[in-house]
Amino acid sequence: MGNRLSSITTRTGDDGTTGLADGSRLAKNDLRVHAMGDVDELNSHIGLILTEALPERLATELTRIQHDLFDLGAALCMPGFDVFPQQAVSRLEDLIKEFNEPLPRLEEFILPGGSKASAYAHIARTVCRRAERVLVDLNQQQKQPEDLLLYMNRLSDFLFVASRWIHHKKGVRDVQWKKGFNRPESV
Repeated sequence: MGNRLSSITTRTGDDGTTGLADGSRLAKNDLRVHAMGDVDELNSHIGLILTEALPERLATELTRIQHDLFDLGAALCMPGFDVFPQQAVSRLEDLIKEFNEPLPRLEEFILPGGSKASAYAHIARTVCRRAERVLVDLNQQQKQPEDLLLYMNRLSDFLFVASRWIHHKKGVRDVQWKKGFNRPESV
């Protein structure tokens, strides 16, 4: 990595383009660039979750997910190269089962909140859904590896389960949606 980032300000993007790993350039508003940016933003939000006091098991998995997201970004930056770990999707599916198992059955929709770490997980979940939508758009233009799409879909599920698991571990109740809350009573 020594010389990879020798100069941060290159001015090569001043014309509204950005470079891919193969040396080609795309407009900064290209769907591929949007997808890379949304994945990067998601990784940053997961980093924010990690600033909270978390059980070691979750912290370890979120750190592993950050590495997966970096690999996913690399796959987007290097079209045609298979750099995304094949076992990442199945690992997320296993994590969803493991983290969901001790949780109480959902009786109602959950609102973001209750604790900072859980709310951060919900923010990451919504950013993940946006990144997934952009990736689907990109896939309709240019076929993408299926694992990238599957991973983003499973990751948003995992982040939802993680938000509830955080509350479970801290003894905090999920904030449940209540139909008609704070609406005037009808006469």
